[in-house]
Amino acid sequence: MFSTPAYAQAAAGAAPGGASAILVQIVPLLLLFVIFWFLIIRPQQQKLKQHRAMVDAAKKGDEVVTGGGLIGKVTKVTDGEVEIELAPNVKVRALKSTLASVTPRGAPAAANDAKA
Repeated sequence: MFSTPAYAQAAAGAAPGGASAILVQIVPLLLLFVIFWFLIIRPQQQKLKQHRAMVDAAKKGDEVVTGGGLIGKVTKVTDGEVEIELAPNVKVRALKSTLASVTPRGAPAAANDAKA
């Protein structure tokens, strides 16, 4: 019925150069992770750290912009909140974490935009 003899094939798990074949498969994955780390993850962490430092440094008299777009002057700072004066006799409380930008007192607004 069959004209050619059947030969046993090598087991699927026994590849020639076993340890080096695994290494050849893992190295490109590690290389991709390193590239993603330096191009995406690390810069994002640095930006977040810089923003957190800016928000923590907010003090009375600074001009702030909230995440909702409200612009005002800081009148009071507590641990996790700031009180912002939007207009004369109009004050709101906001969480520090919702501040989008902080411009120190007396600094021009263009200087803050150049940092971003």
